Amino acid sequence: MEFGRGKRMAAAARETVTLPDVETAGMKLWRAVLRTLALIALSAGLARPQDAAPTLSGDRQSLEDAWWTGPLLAPNASTLPRGHFLIEPYLYDVVGPHSNGFGSLTYINYGLANKFTVGVIPTFGYNKLSDGLSGAGIGLGDITVQGQIRLRQFHEGSWIPTISATVQETLPTGKYDRLGNRPSDGLGSGAFTTTVALYSQTYLWMPNRRILRMRFNVSQAFSRGVTVDGVSVFGTGADFCGRAEPGRSSLVDASWEYSWTRRWVLALDATYRYTGNTRVIGNNISGPSSGQNSNGVLWNLGARETAGFAPAIEYSWKSTIGVIVGTRVIPGGHNTAMTITPVVAINFVH
Repeated sequence: MEFGRGKRMAAAARETVTLPDVETAGMKLWRAVLRTLALIALSAGLARPQDAAPTLSGDRQSLEDAWWTGPLLAPNASTLPRGHFLIEPYLYDVVGPHSNGFGSLTYINYGLANKFTVGVIPTFGYNKLSDGLSGAGIGLGDITVQGQIRLRQFHEGSWIPTISATVQETLPTGKYDRLGNRPSDGLGSGAFTTTVALYSQTYLWMPNRRILRMRFNVSQAFSRGVTVDGVSVFGTGADFCGRAEPGRSSLVDASWEYSWTRRWVLALDATYRYTGNTRVIGNNISGPSSGQNSNGVLWNLGARETAGFAPAIEYSWKSTIGVIVGTRVIPGGHNTAMTITPVVAINFVH
């Protein structure tokens, strides 16, 4: 999940990505994976091994006694039972330098089969700027459709987690170019994007017998090239005509949920994302014709990388409905500004 996906890209970030940048980012991604695995191993070491746990009834918290809504960012590795559905609307505000990106996204999932869930994720947004024209109004962002197949189901006494594979296709339904004098109206990426992901989820019992639910997800996104006309989210001007070629994006997301009581849960996400360089190619139609090459690279937006975390607290009225409130914090990174995003969501399963 990515909040504020439609917020405009910084037009000033016109730098060429170099091989050392890619190598450094790859090393950082690998270190992030190793650190996340180390945290998982540490948590596993603190938890009581399942096969050594007492079997007396009531000695430790049962899975049925723990009610969850899920953390803010990491999707569930489990699939819905056939004929059941999940609805989870999110409201958020991406607070950045001189801007607020108000938005919503909603997970709408349906269990097509016991091991296969399909879904759609519509998004809406409104960008408010303190140093320019705000958006003209609430607009539709990109829409994502997805299919998820469960490969393995967690069972008590086994160390193998629930594992599933997911394929998503993001449709460029949000406005992204021909923005005129309101770049803040840009709410879409402009590109068809395919994301493949592997999700995992397991349960550990802590020394106090309470449950710690853990998720570890990895994904890779591939975007097609997109035609760009005029002012756009890629930082182009009113006279521009050409195309943009977005770079690939890799995401690692680990989460922990501690069942404090049956109804109350403490949650934390830790994420790392690396996005390759986006090339913008074309020409300015009102500029001089001599020396212009319609296939020449006008600029590179540069590679981007971010690491962030998202603490939250969950409350469930019953096992099928709950609310989560938290904040995603991105301290800033290469070609990425610092953002703080308060979030609230309601999770309903039937």
